[in-house]
Amino acid sequence: MYDVIVIGSGPGGYVAAIRAAQLGMKTALVEKYATLGGTCLNVGCIPSKALLDSSEHYHNAAHTFTTHGIDMKGLAVNLPQMIARKDEVVTQNVDGIQFLMKKNKVDVHHGLGSFVDAHTVKVTKEDGSATDIQGKNIIIATGSKPASLPFISVDKKRIITSTEALKMKEIPKHLIVIGGGVIGMELGSVYGRLGAKVSVVEYMDSIIPTMDKSLGKELQKSLKKIGFEFYLQHKVTGVENRGKEVVVKTENTKGETIEIKGDYVLVSIGRKPYTEGLNAAAAGVLLSDRGQIQVNEHLQTAVPHIYAIGDVVKGAMLAHKAEEEGVFVAETIAGQKPHINYLLIPGVVYTWPEVAAVGYTEEQLKEQGRGYKVGKFPFLASGRARASMDTDGMVKILADATTDEILGVHMIGPRTADMIAEAVVAMEFRASAEDIARMSHAHPTYTEVFKEACLAATANRALHI
Repeated sequence: MYDVIVIGSGPGGYVAAIRAAQLGMKTALVEKYATLGGTCLNVGCIPSKALLDSSEHYHNAAHTFTTHGIDMKGLAVNLPQMIARKDEVVTQNVDGIQFLMKKNKVDVHHGLGSFVDAHTVKVTKEDGSATDIQGKNIIIATGSKPASLPFISVDKKRIITSTEALKMKEIPKHLIVIGGGVIGMELGSVYGRLGAKVSVVEYMDSIIPTMDKSLGKELQKSLKKIGFEFYLQHKVTGVENRGKEVVVKTENTKGETIEIKGDYVLVSIGRKPYTEGLNAAAAGVLLSDRGQIQVNEHLQTAVPHIYAIGDVVKGAMLAHKAEEEGVFVAETIAGQKPHINYLLIPGVVYTWPEVAAVGYTEEQLKEQGRGYKVGKFPFLASGRARASMDTDGMVKILADATTDEILGVHMIGPRTADMIAEAVVAMEFRASAEDIARMSHAHPTYTEVFKEACLAATANRALHI
């Protein structure tokens, strides 16, 4: 019998398995697919970032190299090579997870994991053969799948999800993106930079609607520069594949019907928990109306020795959130008292400029009726940003009006995905805006913009604007 069985090998699952093994527990990892790493490594975070980097290199070569004094002749996109490099990056990462399992002596079982009872998991291989394994504790980490709308038939040819968008055979002439969230903006950026016209249809009044509204406005301005068009507050009422043309029917706030015609449609309206085939009921595990596994503050299901983490439970669907929960559960099983501050799990959009945020949005603080002050600083005023021709965006700080404690940090600009870590550290230690303002930041760096925004929040003391 295993001490811990983990079902699902995405970032939450494989990290939970590693931590459990580190803590001396006999651990098994069950994975439905032939490769480890789940959505993130195979068809999510890693491959999308590989394509985002490749497309950004091409875009710079086409649009900024001449200004840098680098003349280009015969510049062209080799999409098959771009996809092949992405696949190579995925393989390297997947192989790395396999190595970590061997290193930590985690037993890997390939096949569909389903509950027989509260301590037994049946692993069914592709050939139909099955093995039962037993565990004192079980962690469900089965992740999520792309969501769709009931009237949209995803044919995976012209009407596609993020999975198909990562292995396109051609650059779309006109890509219609349904959903203005993170996935749609990232994958739309890939093909927008490579020359596709991109139309975004979003039901809400802002793109990246879960983030601070100022970030959505700034990102929209930047994406318009590479040819994006936006249909905000538009409801999708139908999608039709007409062979080489796809028609998306939308309705605006006036009730008017607007048709958008393109050659591909990317459906990116979010993701939904994946529990298909898990047979959770056999173990006594309960699901919510939204298909999420119900857990308490210790991430225990209705059955105390069965836990659930990551996209399959409530909260932001982020790989790093799943990782934190994987460690949390492994340490809880070992008798430790771990803690996760969900407010301080950062969110990132890997467009260019990058978008990153942590803590409360301004809209949330207004809703709470909390007194706050704002400090902003644009990248346009940064010497480092001017040198690299990355002047779009800004950093926005929200601090408590009385105590000056930093309550939220919202960034859009170059390398903000990395810069946000400083804000997370500061907020974990409950720093004030003045604390950051008084710390030396190397010059010239992008992080100076964070310092200047904190200065701006502290009696409007920004120095370089």
